[in-house]
Amino acid sequence: MISFLREAAHVKPTPNQLAWYDMESYAFIHFSPNTYTDREWGLGDEPESIFNPTRLDCDQWVEAIKSAGMKGMVLTAKHHDGFCLWPSKYTEHSVKNSPCQKDIVKEASEACRRGGIKFGFYLSPWDRNSSLYGTPEYNDYFCNQLTELLTNYGEIFYVWFDNACGEGPNGKKQVYDFPRYFELIHRLQPKAVIFNDFGPDIRWCGNEAGVARHAEWAVVPTELCHFAESQTGPGPLSQEGDLSYMYNADDDIGTMANILYSKGLAFVPAEIDMSIRPGWFWHEKEEPHSLERLFHTYLTSVGANSCLNLNLPPNREGLIDQRDIQRLKELGALLRQEFSTPRAAHVEKVAGCPATQPKYTITFEEPVRAEELKYVVLAEDIAQGQRVESFRITADFASGGQYALAQGTCIGHKKICQLRDPFALQNPLIDDSTPEIRQLTVHVTAARDEVLMKDILVY
Repeated sequence: MISFLREAAHVKPTPNQLAWYDMESYAFIHFSPNTYTDREWGLGDEPESIFNPTRLDCDQWVEAIKSAGMKGMVLTAKHHDGFCLWPSKYTEHSVKNSPCQKDIVKEASEACRRGGIKFGFYLSPWDRNSSLYGTPEYNDYFCNQLTELLTNYGEIFYVWFDNACGEGPNGKKQVYDFPRYFELIHRLQPKAVIFNDFGPDIRWCGNEAGVARHAEWAVVPTELCHFAESQTGPGPLSQEGDLSYMYNADDDIGTMANILYSKGLAFVPAEIDMSIRPGWFWHEKEEPHSLERLFHTYLTSVGANSCLNLNLPPNREGLIDQRDIQRLKELGALLRQEFSTPRAAHVEKVAGCPATQPKYTITFEEPVRAEELKYVVLAEDIAQGQRVESFRITADFASGGQYALAQGTCIGHKKICQLRDPFALQNPLIDDSTPEIRQLTVHVTAARDEVLMKDILVY
């Protein structure tokens, strides 16, 4: 078992995955005839004439995205209704037959480059308009449209796929040729990462509400992400059972209890996705979610070994709603307030600790009042693999007590630990904390191999 855990500890990301992690957050843009019909899923028979954003301004979208600190845009180039936001030569159901008469993919991609953020797209495999859907020829059609998007709009950082098909048990059944799609992307846009329920690069977190797991591992069984390349041999219990039950919505993905049964492990981190408001498309009566909810989602996505894909739906004029813009500015301001400047401190690895249970001391230049310390941000050197299984953070108290300010499971790319009052739930008579703290200790209590920390910061 020890040799397998060491194999698991050396499952590594690709350079493209590392670049994706460094982005941390980016925006989804859902914009289609649904914006005008007040639907979430179109039927595919909507007239092109209804799509008419009279004040389209993609630079305004980019400005809104940047105000929240996000570093990219993923445009819904085609949703399930089959309407294309570019003048595809393979269908008449596109902007070329609308009053808009603009290539919105081009407008958005060029605005991203002017604004200094990255551009990607979502191309829905499900198409309720195409007469080819449900036939082998549909995969040719889809690849033709995918080629248009991959070759006409500059560098693409992200191609987002789902496995959507809502036709029902008696409807059209389309077998999506994802390996063919992936080969096309790798050949035409080698720096792009690919999102899909089952890999190869980024996987779905299992919900669309921004809800994260208690532990988000990037190293996961290939039984879940069968499109990803295995980097290990089988686990020691792989002949004793199977993981065929595993699904993206499960609570435990990548934990010790399941990887031991795996036939092999791959590096496929999860994206946390949600919309800034209840719907994915703009609906006039909806309001953006509270600042508190968005900030909490940031802490449990970017701050928990994932990236955040936050949807911003343009309105019928082609603009981001002013209510959403205000909330984005508030979010950006709060993030800058909380995380702009780490507190000056000296971090030192304690000598003599086991390689899989190291301790790190954080010593402040001057004593700090406990209420001034809000977060400790931890980061592993995931270029070498994800290894930490559990950790705890303590402060030096007068009695030498072992009450933790924070405890957690995996760390990965980034773990934002919110510090708490360790005596809040204890008998107040045992509170022996001092009003000032000179030193914190980060203690890794379990890891799969030697721990390689990249950053330890305090805010």
